[in-house]
Amino acid sequence: MVRLPLLLLSLTLALLLVLSGCVEEESRLSGDFSVDEAGHLSLTCPPCMAEETVLSEEDGYTVYGVVFRNTEGDVYAISALPQTPRAGFVLAPGAGVKKEGHRGRAERYAGAGYAYLVLDVRGNGGETGGHPLDLEKDFRQFVDHEWPQYYLSVCDMQCARSYLQEKNAMPVYAIGESNGGRYAAIAAALDRDFTGYIGVSTSGFSGAGESYTGDARRFLLSVDPETCAGDMAPRSSWIFHAPGDPIIPYALGQSLYDTLPEPKVFFSFNGPHGLNEEVDARILGECTQIYGSGS
Repeated sequence: MVRLPLLLLSLTLALLLVLSGCVEEESRLSGDFSVDEAGHLSLTCPPCMAEETVLSEEDGYTVYGVVFRNTEGDVYAISALPQTPRAGFVLAPGAGVKKEGHRGRAERYAGAGYAYLVLDVRGNGGETGGHPLDLEKDFRQFVDHEWPQYYLSVCDMQCARSYLQEKNAMPVYAIGESNGGRYAAIAAALDRDFTGYIGVSTSGFSGAGESYTGDARRFLLSVDPETCAGDMAPRSSWIFHAPGDPIIPYALGQSLYDTLPEPKVFFSFNGPHGLNEEVDARILGECTQIYGSGS
């Protein structure tokens, strides 16, 4: 009479071990995230696999359409790659801006000797699926320990950085404009394989999460670039902002800059909001000082 309960106990333990293995395997495949009491985000991003298609071959560089496959939805991109790039950039465009809006920019950088990848950010209305920025919806995902889209957009930056560096060993900068600048800032802070961060017409949330308690506080701090800004050290940060920006006030760009550690530079530029030729010229000029002209 004793053997049956022991047999059942053995079978139960065996089943638990199998189930535990399944949960561990599922977690490994889908990645994971955590946020500590100070609001600092930690990410183990879902694995991704890049598939590329040649869109055009130009004098000195090739333009590719890229699809990053992962368990949380495919993400599309355009990359322009010279044969031997001196450095690379992964761009997260602003809200509602599709990757095609920056193809010309990517080709200009490639023509100057730099790899440039433009993500079709989740929810921006391009080929990549998703919803427009919705922190309430993301918070519900966070509470249920499902992937908030905000976190996935940060992971997409890391995936793109890995893709560029697997093709060519080179320094890679995370660059973002407007809301994309927030994804890029967090990606660069958390992923030390990024060489630096470039934020254009962007800002943090000035610690707004501190006005809340519990899970809401932790989540809102986790999506605020100012929370993790200190993790950029000792890598460089360049912040660009126009004094007349009608969307994100100049003072908020300065506030983000203030939270970043040295080395850092703040550039004022002419224009309303987002990347423009003046910003591009300054970025390329700074890179020429660091990496040379390539001639």
